[in-house]
Amino acid sequence: MTARNRRSMMQLTTAAALGALSGCATSPGAGAGGKPMFAVAGATIPVVGSEQVFPVRRVYCIGRNYAAHAIERGSDPNREPPFFFQKPTDAVQLVPMGATIDHPYPPLTKNYHYEVELVAALNKGGRNIPPEKALDCVYAYAVGLDMTRRDLQNAMANEKKPWEIGKSFDHSAVVSHLHPVSRTGHFDKGAIWLKVNGQVKQSSDLSKMIWNVAEQIAKLSESSELFPGDIIYSGTPENVGPVVKGDVMTGHIDGLYDINVRVV
Repeated sequence: MTARNRRSMMQLTTAAALGALSGCATSPGAGAGGKPMFAVAGATIPVVGSEQVFPVRRVYCIGRNYAAHAIERGSDPNREPPFFFQKPTDAVQLVPMGATIDHPYPPLTKNYHYEVELVAALNKGGRNIPPEKALDCVYAYAVGLDMTRRDLQNAMANEKKPWEIGKSFDHSAVVSHLHPVSRTGHFDKGAIWLKVNGQVKQSSDLSKMIWNVAEQIAKLSESSELFPGDIIYSGTPENVGPVVKGDVMTGHIDGLYDINVRVV
């Protein structure tokens, strides 16, 4: 080996060592096959009428997807393109059929809001998916609550800072078990409502979504490649509002079972 080749080899070895120390992968396969330091439980959602569970890869949410809700949040539904944010997968809190689950009131907030939503679960993905093929990616639907620390969201928005703290926290992605499309078909209309202690707070129809599920998938796939295991919260109607400890929320979408959630 020549001196020049030895210098090249040393430079490559040093670069690899620095990459390992800094935590940066030096190649796509670097570190593959290593033994995990500890186990991390993955989020899953049971499937109605099956022993299977759906592994959750990512939780996407669309903002301001009903015109009246967009107006109450201070935006113009006729001009605003769709926008998305994410919640961590371990924010998923399951609501079995017929049960009333306990939902912890989160820390830091004094203005804790409900948002009832249709949730779409994908078993196919892709990039730049055309709207006419987007529903082929949907495996199932569910009823969900996008719980929000509204005071924290508003405070961060006013300061032009990311408002993740208002949306992405423990138990903030409440969801029913999944109803396969093979049993329910797709949802382009139908009543969606939420009650608190038996009193109707939100009431609308899925047909009033500005961007339907197919359009949401198509638009989202322009910025992020979608994969099996992704779920999408498809937006909430108007009249979002606060809950306190002791309140019981009931979320409903025609064709899916109601979810019942007690704030504790």
